[in-house]
Amino acid sequence: MRNIQIIDRAENATFSVFQATVEEFEVIFPEGRDIEIIEDLIERVGERAAVAVLSPLWERPILKRDAQGIHGTLYYAWSDRRAYLPSTKREVDWEESAITEAQRRLFRSHR
Repeated sequence: MRNIQIIDRAENATFSVFQATVEEFEVIFPEGRDIEIIEDLIERVGERAAVAVLSPLWERPILKRDAQGIHGTLYYAWSDRRAYLPSTKREVDWEESAITEAQRRLFRSHR
């Protein structure tokens, strides 16, 4: 199972974590991505397929303290903030001026 944190603009700011199968995860995060915007997922696979892949996730919440890592981040209502995310939608590709030196070293070793 892969853990996906949901980032949205809800006032409760819970940013819950849900589990996905490997197959579901690969649909949501293709080509080694670990960041996705829901509107982009829907555009890429279609609304029906997006609903089909996401519906089972909502039945698999996991407590943050029990999650063995966050494997991907799915953003809701984030299209207007797209410019702040790496264009590759990979965490390791953040603009170096936006991260710490320790992150730069870590991310460089994983590109």
